[in-house]
Amino acid sequence: MNTPKRYLVTAALPYANGPLHIGHLAGAYLSSDIYCRFLRMQGKEVVFVCGSDEHGAAITIKAKKEGITPKEIVDKYHALFVDTFDKMGIKFDIYHRTSEPLHHETAQEFFKFLYDNQQFTEQESEQYFDVQANQFLADRYIMGTCPKCSNPNAYGDQCENCGSTLNPTELIDPRSTLSGEKPILKTTKHWYLPLNQHEVWLKEWLENGNLEGKHHHDPEEWKAHVLGQCKSWLDGGLQPRAMTRDLEWGVDVPKSIPNSEGKKLYVWLDAPIGYISATKQWAINQGNPDLWKKYWQDEETSLIHFIGKDNIVFHCLIFPIILKAHGDYNLPINVPANQFLNLEGQKISTSRNWAVWVHEYLQDFEGMQDVLRYNMIKNMPEQRDSEFTWKNFQETNNNELVNNIANFVNRVIVLINKYYGGKVPDFDPNVEFTSGSNNTESYYDVELIDLYDKVQEMSDALYHFDFRGGLKSLMEISSIGNSLLQNNEPWKTIKTDPDLTAIVLNLALQIVAVLRVCSRPFMPFTSDKLSNLLNLPNLEEKGELQEIMELLANGGCLIEPNHQINEANHLFVRIPDEVIEQQIAKLHTNNPVEKNINFEPLKPTISFDDFAKLDLRTGKIIEAKKVSGAKNY
Repeated sequence: MNTPKRYLVTAALPYANGPLHIGHLAGAYLSSDIYCRFLRMQGKEVVFVCGSDEHGAAITIKAKKEGITPKEIVDKYHALFVDTFDKMGIKFDIYHRTSEPLHHETAQEFFKFLYDNQQFTEQESEQYFDVQANQFLADRYIMGTCPKCSNPNAYGDQCENCGSTLNPTELIDPRSTLSGEKPILKTTKHWYLPLNQHEVWLKEWLENGNLEGKHHHDPEEWKAHVLGQCKSWLDGGLQPRAMTRDLEWGVDVPKSIPNSEGKKLYVWLDAPIGYISATKQWAINQGNPDLWKKYWQDEETSLIHFIGKDNIVFHCLIFPIILKAHGDYNLPINVPANQFLNLEGQKISTSRNWAVWVHEYLQDFEGMQDVLRYNMIKNMPEQRDSEFTWKNFQETNNNELVNNIANFVNRVIVLINKYYGGKVPDFDPNVEFTSGSNNTESYYDVELIDLYDKVQEMSDALYHFDFRGGLKSLMEISSIGNSLLQNNEPWKTIKTDPDLTAIVLNLALQIVAVLRVCSRPFMPFTSDKLSNLLNLPNLEEKGELQEIMELLANGGCLIEPNHQINEANHLFVRIPDEVIEQQIAKLHTNNPVEKNINFEPLKPTISFDDFAKLDLRTGKIIEAKKVSGAKNY
């Protein structure tokens, strides 16, 4: 497959009826942010778009409960999203919103084009109607028992317990969320997209990676669970799906279409078009309103969707059908959907307040965005569900960020300031050096080549959406630095072999400079701190990764001798037990199911060494007899 000329990367539009929690970060936003930063640092042309999804029944339900308007709901959460993403370092090129007039105009134009080209069928169907509320019920206004997993609180469009996509009429014992009453079926008319008519080309495109000589992608690069879910749907047979709803809040069906009064666009037609309207707004902001076409309609652009696994069907089947039906748009080359992040042994639940809210984390752990980013990336549910626990959060910070990377960087900066007045040490390339080869120059070059290999390993992992693997390579670079110091002990050789000390600390500082660049996609705030320590400008993400790889491959220095660095300052600090205990207590206290339950405090844990001292034995029961006078066996 040819190298793409440019990339358009989308992150799932967060639904504006509640704050962001850590499951959202792990599901789509960190992975997309890492990938875009990585591409930019390779010198690639990238546009990264997202925005608030502000339509649909769930928002009107929340507005009714709070006694305010849907507009007030979406304004509140859109502002919170913008602030939270910014503080977490999620760096979009444009963060738009589906309530903007440009989006309504774009979505209506799309619908009208498909309507005019006879891509819809108009059908009468029976839809649930709440007699007491006197209105048709959109999918999210209906709850009932899931036919797949028997969850009694499944919604009409999706079961949040098992992730199955549903139609309202599939629910067992349906009930209206407005009145609690059982709804009746009443006839209404809507426009349907005949998904079943697109099964053949969808299957060919997903399995073979191309369609009619274009829309190329490599199926082997797609995650198995993504293709597996698509295959399951295709094998089960697609059914026509209504693209309109009877709602009060949303994008109007164009007035020029007959019988459009009171009809709104289905949120899963409306929302993904938000990617297009966001790109249009970005192009307008660049002073070139037609620039968006290069990213959506030029085959030299690669389109990639980052989502959670609950949105796979919509992004891999329904939205591609919509784009193909229009005829002028690229299809995605990959949809690297992550699976779910669980929390302390349970599924994250917004209704039960069983969540770690990101905006609250930012308040409780001020200045520690990268600690959360690191933990989320290390535990990212890339291939299977994973889990966040506060204890693991503490352990990864204290044992990895503090003990590995922060410890290494601090020692290097302290030693160079102590022995060389903060100037990068120079060295004589002709001095003999016993650790590695016969002279310093070849040893130095060999070490830089080893670094190159590790950076290349990290890059390969990120290119293939293996963000956990990329992070592992980053930490191994830091471990190389720690080993370099431990094996050569420059704090001792400064008196016995100053030439060796200069070589070791120069090389150690080159490793710090590598970390400054390689940490950027994962931990941008840490990268900025490293820039400050090294007295260098913050990275602009314009090809710097490519530059250092060329330097390392050719044995070049990232920081020249005699460059003045700054005083040491810790990158990370240890998190004490009491802080973690407070967060665990907060999580349980905020859970309405558990508010009236008294939790017994856990007994103090023991070390593994103490545990190993125990003499644990098992026995085999040979015979059991009833004891005279005993009530039980």
